[in-house]
Amino acid sequence: MVLTTTAADEERRTQASEGMRALVRWAAECPAEAVADAAMTRAALVLSDDIAAMVAAQGEPEVEAAQTRLTERVHVREATVFNRRAPRVDRYSAAVANGLAATWCELDEGYRVAPAHAGAYVLPALLAEAEATGQDMQEVLRALALGYEIVGRCARAFRFASLTVHPHAAFGTMGAAAGIGLLRGYDAEALLATVSAGATMVLAGPYRHAIEGALVRNLWTGVSAWSGMRAADLAPLGLGGIAASPFDVFAGCFGSDADPAVLTADLGNRWAIVDGYHKLFACCQYAHSAVEASLKLGDRLAAAGRSSDDIVEIIAETHPLGLTLTQREPPTVLSAKFSLPHALAAVAARRTGGQAAFARDTLDDPAIARLRQTVRLRLYEAIGPWPKDRPARVTWRLKDGETWSEAVQSARGGADRPFSTDELIEKIEALTRGVFHRMPDVLRALIALPRSFAKKPWREIVDEMTRHDSAE
Repeated sequence: MVLTTTAADEERRTQASEGMRALVRWAAECPAEAVADAAMTRAALVLSDDIAAMVAAQGEPEVEAAQTRLTERVHVREATVFNRRAPRVDRYSAAVANGLAATWCELDEGYRVAPAHAGAYVLPALLAEAEATGQDMQEVLRALALGYEIVGRCARAFRFASLTVHPHAAFGTMGAAAGIGLLRGYDAEALLATVSAGATMVLAGPYRHAIEGALVRNLWTGVSAWSGMRAADLAPLGLGGIAASPFDVFAGCFGSDADPAVLTADLGNRWAIVDGYHKLFACCQYAHSAVEASLKLGDRLAAAGRSSDDIVEIIAETHPLGLTLTQREPPTVLSAKFSLPHALAAVAARRTGGQAAFARDTLDDPAIARLRQTVRLRLYEAIGPWPKDRPARVTWRLKDGETWSEAVQSARGGADRPFSTDELIEKIEALTRGVFHRMPDVLRALIALPRSFAKKPWREIVDEMTRHDSAE
């Protein structure tokens, strides 16, 4: 077989290489003081939200078993696993353990401009490294904001025409490598070698695995955290990638599009982390507009003194990404979170889009099972530009022949319709208070005044958040 490339391909490869060099150089040379206040504030919120998502998963049987296995032969105590026992283990084990929990409940934040959950890719490795090495909060937030920037811009520059490789598999290792390299203060050359090495150590994780409920999908962020840390360990020793590595992997191997200009356009002015979204609904974001519309219909049903037993058909008009969520009989909770039929049925039956709508007992709930079979998915016509590119209209046909409809152009949680800080703190409290009673108060203070924590070591903050009283 002869490898052939066109002149246009070579030009794009050259442009992408130059763009990666410029992006990584800018990140390496950007001090914490130069990170916009909005980006630092957002970084504190992303950190807090994603830790809460890790804690939320600690009671899941598979998570508990995996974290126990990952920590059973540990002899170095340097970083915390965010479960009820709060064991301190080596940084690599902690990164994997927290990484596999980060996306389990589908309550972590995400990047709204392109498919990626950059916080979940950067943070498990970053937090473990920062605790192990005594780094202060300012440097943690700096590395998160800049690592998020690298991931976000690469996710936009190398878009997949269709959902083939899951973004957790595609971008996770790069995010972890970027965060560690930034935290360690690598110069531009070492950081480029590290990030590009991480780009080559991605996973071939099929997007369909989420829809079909293969729980290995939840391990991708954990394994990527470990791989990214090792890329950061070894790349400066001469085992790094090259500036063209991201292009060669994403465009060359995975067949993504490539828009090199995105890597540097408006750099330092528009921050990727500010364009993220947060979740109150415990499912794939592609379903959120439909879930929000269904909750409105549920309010009408309750006000009329009726129940979901009156629903005979559910029609969901949704965007193309939503049309991928087709599983009618989800075999696992992950599959339920990536199923529009399940989401619409569970929301109708349980009047919530939170964890209770996607818990294990919903998989064989007779009322939900009946409603799942009534769901019909259709394409939403006349889809608008971002951020109204993920709309939904949900219609319920009732036993008496009435039809009720509600439409949502853009689900809450993104920059255009953000949740209030109080709403997110309430979510964080609900997810963490029962496990770490100090954690929500510490995170609330961090979110309110992130720069006031600037010189406080991350390990001290972790100790404060996870400490149990002797009487407990």
